Amino acid sequence: MVLRKFGRRSDHRRAMLRNLVTSMILAERVKTTEAKAKQIRSITEKMITLGKRKDLHARRQALAYLLDETAVKKLFDEIAPRYEGRQGGYTRILKVGRRRGDAAPMAIIEFV
Repeated sequence: MVLRKFGRRSDHRRAMLRNLVTSMILAERVKTTEAKAKQIRSITEKMITLGKRKDLHARRQALAYLLDETAVKKLFDEIAPRYEGRQGGYTRILKVGRRRGDAAPMAIIEFV
């Protein structure tokens, strides 16, 4: 995994990524910068893999990372069963151009 620092301290970076992954699971689609989308892709896919395991330990591991219990419930009850027969590649990143203020490359990350 490539560690992108995003110009933030480690605690701020971890909180930002946890927020993005939680939002991704709740909304099933997030618009963010390309770099952040690429970073949360691997974390989100690991969360889905936890959801596919369906055991108590996996649920507790997901609860330890995600910020919202409803996100964990949605992950285990709705999202993970969708990908039962799939061996990875649960998300896609669509590039949508540049942000107006600072011309940062933007992307939409969503479930397949």
